[in-house]
Amino acid sequence: MLHVPVKKLSIALDDDVAEAASRAAERAGLSLSAWLNHAAENELAIESGLDAVRAWEADHGALTGDELAEADQILDTILRARRAS
Repeated sequence: MLHVPVKKLSIALDDDVAEAASRAAERAGLSLSAWLNHAAENELAIESGLDAVRAWEADHGALTGDELAEADQILDTILRARRAS
C-alpha cells in the first residue's frame, strides 16, 4: 500500500458549506477529508491554468473571442467524453 504523507489541519467552514460538503462527500463515497482534498486539488489546478493563460497573454497578447470560443468547444467535448465513460 502506498503511503502518502498528510498534514492534519483544523479548518473552519460556514455551516451551510460544511453540510453541503459532507453530503457531497457521502454521495461520492469519500471521507470529508478526501473530498476536501480533491476540491482543493481542483481549485489549485484551475489557479495554475489561469496563471498559465495570464503568462501566455503577457507574451502574446490577449486571447481573441474566437480563440476563447474554440477553447470552450474543446473543453465541452472533453467533458462530454468524460461523462460518457
